[in-house]
Amino acid sequence: MSKYRQAIAGKKQGSIEFCHGLRQGIPIALGYIPVSFTFGLMAVNGGIPVWTAILISLSNLTSAGQFAGTNLIIANASLLEITLTTFVVNIRYMLMSLSLSQKVAPQMAFLKRCIVAFGITDETFAIASLEKGEITFNYFLGLVTCPYWGWALGTALGALTSSVLPKTFQSSMGIALYAMFIALVVPAAKKSKAALVVAITAICISSLFHWGPYLDRISGGWSIIFATIIASGVGAVLYPREEDEFE
Repeated sequence: MSKYRQAIAGKKQGSIEFCHGLRQGIPIALGYIPVSFTFGLMAVNGGIPVWTAILISLSNLTSAGQFAGTNLIIANASLLEITLTTFVVNIRYMLMSLSLSQKVAPQMAFLKRCIVAFGITDETFAIASLEKGEITFNYFLGLVTCPYWGWALGTALGALTSSVLPKTFQSSMGIALYAMFIALVVPAAKKSKAALVVAITAICISSLFHWGPYLDRISGGWSIIFATIIASGVGAVLYPREEDEFE
């Protein structure tokens, strides 16, 4: 009977943890929908089928990585360019996973750890990092559930909307992508000098690759890779983080 009661108590605790994570994930999901809506518009407008755009969002949860990779697919870039670009853009998730692994419950199975790793984004990492105590699988599953389906829902809405809009209106919707990135970069640049310097550096390097003599022959994928690495390197050298910032 005691084992039965322990099992019931364990399930009840798991449900509480899941619901706690679920509540924390709702604001993230609401923020994801307009961004993934733009992704769906961009993908279908670039010639990618609706079902493929939705499948990309169902199998990825990478935001910037999806935009970069999909843009290269639309531009008929090589597999090497697409692979390296998405790797460079998404490499931060490796660091987030290493950091979060210190808080994961030791008894969590390997398969569950893989599911947790799949659900790590900038936002879920930030929320989970602030959580007191160990991070359980039920809690993180609840935290990721709403953002995951919010990202997929926004993509589906954007893709379906783009597929029924007139061609002229589809083309004009491309401006939403630039507006989204401006909305992401400007607030961060206002608050952080480091973010401002990195953004300006990346813009200058990208412009150099686009308009510079000889450099304009380099494909878009490689220019993104070089701009990301150089701008990040400049930020790391000029604005190194102090040890106490990691505590």
